[in-house]
Amino acid sequence: MIADEMRDKLSALHPTRLEVIDESESHRGHAGYRDGGQTHFRIRMASPAFAGLGRVQQHRLVHRTLGDIVPRIHALALDLSET
Repeated sequence: MIADEMRDKLSALHPTRLEVIDESESHRGHAGYRDGGQTHFRIRMASPAFAGLGRVQQHRLVHRTLGDIVPRIHALALDLSET
């Protein structure tokens, strides 16, 4: 499952809070939706790795950390904080 892969990769950032939510079902009928879901995700995460980084830098760090997962999904929403 993609959500499990995301959790595994994001553990490298030592999160103090991590939620990976598959929101695919709420996008049924929209662009990028595939039967079986796993296309639209929201990540809520707090990590000390975000300290001193701006919002764009935080997002880039998450995208780099997720690596090859990002091109396999349609949408990724990020709610990030350092605490």
